[in-house]
Amino acid sequence: MPGPHFLGVDIGSLTVKAVLLDSESRMLAQGVAPAGYGGQETAADLVAHLLQEQNLAPADLAYRVVTGYGRVRFNAADEEVSEISCHARGAFHLCPAARTVLDIGGQDSKAIRLDARGRVLDFAMNDKCAAGTGRFLEVMAAALQVAIEELGPLALQSQHPVSISSTCTVFAESEAVSHIARGAARQDVAAGLQRAIASRVLGLAARVGLEPEVVATGGVALNTGLIAALAELCAMHITVPTHPQTVGALGAALYALRKGRG
Repeated sequence: MPGPHFLGVDIGSLTVKAVLLDSESRMLAQGVAPAGYGGQETAADLVAHLLQEQNLAPADLAYRVVTGYGRVRFNAADEEVSEISCHARGAFHLCPAARTVLDIGGQDSKAIRLDARGRVLDFAMNDKCAAGTGRFLEVMAAALQVAIEELGPLALQSQHPVSISSTCTVFAESEAVSHIARGAARQDVAAGLQRAIASRVLGLAARVGLEPEVVATGGVALNTGLIAALAELCAMHITVPTHPQTVGALGAALYALRKGRG
């Protein structure tokens, strides 16, 4: 396949993502894999798989950019770029009207405000507490005894969401268990948990200024119940890209494209 080609890798705490672009910014391939114990090794395997799919060799890559939680230990890249910059660039590329990006990852969440050219004006990040992250959803799904992918659709069935006031994962789980013990419907507890997460994320967004159009990125954006709760609480439409989990890797690939072009 004619080159050159450009690679973006996003090594998160729970998953590794990679995107391969051609010189016209067209996506040739993308992939997602569980990070496992060694995210760097997983990233190398994922990149090798994508290259093989496209009948390419590592030498066909003109430039490689890595981002994410595990970027500092990935030595097969030409450059490291922050997650803030990569999620902003990837979201703006997919949605040029984007002014606010909400990235909800496995271990942290971020709110990023953009200008009309896609440049980062301000950002806020929660990486000290699991509340408002994918880890929070994992704990709550276990408490409700449902698969994590069922949590969003379950919450959408609720007519009377319960109130979850705690912003701490441990205390919120205790509240959820108490509601269940008092006979609350599982879907109402699920909806209450989604609203609690949404409130936490919007509190983060308020620090940078929430402006439409709002784009949600990260794997948690696939949770339909959470997106519905976010839209309801902020009274704005939330745009979710077709593959929200690879937006950071796309942004990294776009940085690689710019650098590779000189």
